[in-house]
Order: sequence, then C-alpha cells, then structure tokens
Amino acid sequence: VQLVESGGGLVQPGGSLKLSCAASGFTFSRYEMNWYRQAPGKERELVAGITSGGSSTNYADAVKGRFTISRDNAKNTVYLQMNSLKFEDTAVYYCTTVASPYGTWNLRRYWGQGTQVTVSS
Repeated sequence: VQLVESGGGLVQPGGSLKLSCAASGFTFSRYEMNWYRQAPGKERELVAGITSGGSSTNYADAVKGRFTISRDNAKNTVYLQMNSLKFEDTAVYYCTTVASPYGTWNLRRYWGQGTQVTVSS
C-alpha cells in the first residue's frame, strides 16, 4: 500500500490550497479515507474523512465550512480543498486509511509521508 500526498506549500492567511493523495496497492474504492494533521508540538488530529463511495463526509469542528474532502475512485485519489486558511492550520497533513493490500486479508492502518502546509504572512 502506498499513499502519496502532494499540494502542500506556503500560503497567506485567507488563501487556499488543494491537497491530493494518490493511493495504490489496494482496492481504493472499498475503503474510507481520512486526512489528519500534526502541528509542531501537538498530537496528530483528524481533519476530515470520507466514506468509500464518497456519499458521506465528516470534519473536525476547526475546519468545518472551510475544508472539503472529496475523492475520485477512478483515479484512486482523495483530495482536501482548504479555503480561508488560518495561521493555526499550519501543520503536516497526512492521508491515511485502514485497508488490506491486494490479495491479502491483512487489515491495518497506512499513512502517507505527509505534506507541509504553512500559513504565514
């Protein structure tokens, strides 16, 4: 299983970024996907989640109304559109899932390497 995030960077407060996470090694369309983040000195926290078919999403209170999670099962990719970014959104953002690799029943959590988002003026 591989999860590869991209799209992070430096943005001013009020700006926008769109993160992508390209997945491989498992049947992407079968599994829920999540975005977490970890700010310096803080624990990793859930940002958003989306069900396997994309019909249901959930968000942390801190990002509701500003962030949107979506997925394209044909492209094996999950996205996080981040608008109205704030200083406190600065963190490393991780894509994650609990899945089984192709041909196995070994269900476990997998993490991407993370992508840095820095909100600064």
